[in-house]
Amino acid sequence: MRLTLILLGLVLVALGVWVALGDANYTQTETLVQFGSAKLTAAHTKVVPVWIGIAGIAAGVLAALVGWRKC
Repeated sequence: MRLTLILLGLVLVALGVWVALGDANYTQTETLVQFGSAKLTAAHTKVVPVWIGIAGIAAGVLAALVGWRKC
C-alpha cells in the first residue's frame, strides 16, 4: 500500500507537470450540417486547462507524502 501511494503520487506529479506546461490537448469533433448520410464535421484541438495540471501536482505530492509517512 505504501509503495503504491508513492508511485501513484509520482505519476500524478509527472502528469500534472505535463498538463501545466500546456502539452496536453485533445480533439473535439462536432457535426455542423447533416443531410441524410452525408455530414459536415469540424475538428477543434483544445488544450487541457492549466488548473487541472496544478491540481494533479498537488494531489500527487499529497499521495506521495501520505505514502512516505505511513507506517
